[in-house]
Amino acid sequence: MSRPKTQSKQTARKPAKSRKQPYLIGAAVLVVAGVLGMASYQVSAPDPRPTVDGSGAAAASDPAGAHPELTGLARRDAKDPLAQGRADAPVVMIEYADFKCSYCGKFARDTEPELVKKYVDDGTLRIEWRNFPIFGAESEAAARGAWAAGQQGRFWQFHAAAYARDAKEKGFGGDRLKELAKEAGVPDAARFAADLDGEAAKAAVKKDQDEAYALGASSTPSFLINGTPLAGAQPMDSFAQVIDAAARTAKK
Repeated sequence: MSRPKTQSKQTARKPAKSRKQPYLIGAAVLVVAGVLGMASYQVSAPDPRPTVDGSGAAAASDPAGAHPELTGLARRDAKDPLAQGRADAPVVMIEYADFKCSYCGKFARDTEPELVKKYVDDGTLRIEWRNFPIFGAESEAAARGAWAAGQQGRFWQFHAAAYARDAKEKGFGGDRLKELAKEAGVPDAARFAADLDGEAAKAAVKKDQDEAYALGASSTPSFLINGTPLAGAQPMDSFAQVIDAAARTAKK
């Protein structure tokens, strides 16, 4: 299926080339592989179907339906430094994102803080980050840098620094990553540098990346909220609709 040229203002970023990975998560993923790809298509398709209020703003909130079998992708590791919120929260939002993605930055600055305040702080939502670098070598370097910062408990501070307005225009070269680590308050610069280029960082990033490709994701940001796909830097109301519905289902 060809991607239409017309895009909405809140469309997700697409990489220059789509890549496929042989990584298989399990039988459940094979059944619904492509679910995030369909979400990405729907979010930028012309003439989005209207929501109940007629706005059309959340047209991609549930383009392929909920897939409860995908809730198993939530790792729910209480010690995961790339996650925030209770490990036993009723709703888990998995975010697949790239630090060079402008729309990911928009979400990080404008929407994520609202989600944290409204849902994470009251125990309803857990956010699990997945590194999904799709824009080349600097994307991969930034992903490894974020993981390395996480090993010292400073992932979310690094995340905030890397997504600060105009931060990506400075690039993510080696010296820049060290500056971001310092800004994030990473205490051991030598350890950060070693972790950044270590095999563990490369393996962790590849694991996240392969998971996203296995789901058919080809754009950032992409989300799974208790198995329901959502693509792009959607407005707060779009996330709230899906999270509220997932929370109600979890209580049944």
